[in-house]
Amino acid sequence: MSGQNRSSAVMQQRQEARDALDDFPTPMWATRALCVWLEAQGHLLKHQIAREPCANRGYMVVPLQEFFAAVTAADVHDYGVGYAVEDYLFGPLPDDTGWTVMNPPFRLAQQFIERALETSDCGVAVFVRSAFLESETRYNDLFSKNPPTAILQFAERVVIHKGAMRRKGEKYLDAEGVERSASSATAYCWLIWETFGPLDERGTEFHWIPPCAKKLEQPTDYDVRGHNEH
Repeated sequence: MSGQNRSSAVMQQRQEARDALDDFPTPMWATRALCVWLEAQGHLLKHQIAREPCANRGYMVVPLQEFFAAVTAADVHDYGVGYAVEDYLFGPLPDDTGWTVMNPPFRLAQQFIERALETSDCGVAVFVRSAFLESETRYNDLFSKNPPTAILQFAERVVIHKGAMRRKGEKYLDAEGVERSASSATAYCWLIWETFGPLDERGTEFHWIPPCAKKLEQPTDYDVRGHNEH
């Protein structure tokens, strides 16, 4: 089995994504919140390897390296930080890893999840807009057949801006030179699939991630900014 995905719909979406990259870096504290939760559930991350196939500039890779034994990182676009340039959705299936942890392009998230489920021995964790849970198509094609084992909903808003990393409430100038305060109107959550154990015995648990940004942020998290910073 090659794992090659040549569906015309997916290939069209991928071409669109190449032309207009989903450059929405994940705040590092949000990834730490995931790892803290996984460790609290008994996962021995320090003995496991993680893959991040949407590495961007490494905003998710860096906190994963704080918890996992090793992290392999790549992206379809070269952001100039030294990660391998690979298209995760096309070509042969990658070698198996322990965990796949990612913030995939919204339009292609289902395809990323399906591929990750085939190649992750321990689990898959995907950072998505909470609205991703709403879709008859995704329900029929994914959630009804292979539901996540856990949904982790952030109780506080996670600030995500296109092409830039900003701390909540931080002042910045937009493209028109108007001062703004970093905020977000979008809700986010982690979807987790533990890939061991019989599929028909899995259920989905819902958990809140309590407010923890101030606790989990580190002083160096915002040292490297995105290309839209002023």
